Amino acid sequence: TGHIKNGVRTGRQRQMTFGGKGDHMQEEQKQRPWLQALPRLFLLALALALAAGLVIGTLRTLENRPWTVRFGNAWVELFRNIPLLVQIFIWYHVVPAIFPAMKSVSGFILVVLALGFFTSARIAEQVRSGIQALPRGQRYAGLAMGFTTWQTYRYVLLPNALRIII
Repeated sequence: TGHIKNGVRTGRQRQMTFGGKGDHMQEEQKQRPWLQALPRLFLLALALALAAGLVIGTLRTLENRPWTVRFGNAWVELFRNIPLLVQIFIWYHVVPAIFPAMKSVSGFILVVLALGFFTSARIAEQVRSGIQALPRGQRYAGLAMGFTTWQTYRYVLLPNALRIII
């Protein structure tokens, strides 16, 4: 462990570690690189899910636009009713086999897409229900003020709906 000369410890120092296994965390990170990727994976999937869910949920509430409502309904039904593990398998193995351009996309991005789209269906349903929980008069008031449909959603409906959702 070392000798003391003139108040200074010399020689081999004993390393103080938790559990006495050396630098365990660095060894674990070398053995399992996916541990470092998990936070990035979850944050990217969450960002994708929030963005897509907000858009799809809004599309599902548009009046006088049946095709956008149908698209939003199909999105939610597709991504909500297929189990997550099956979707990850499809995105990781099937999509690159069907679309050759997707073979160059990393598996990490494909899993982010699977997690993001799966979660976006649930967020879209929450956004839709939040918008539909608002009184109809708010939509009509925004339109009566001269707002376009986009502006009515941006400035009137979505802020109030997000308060209800949270």
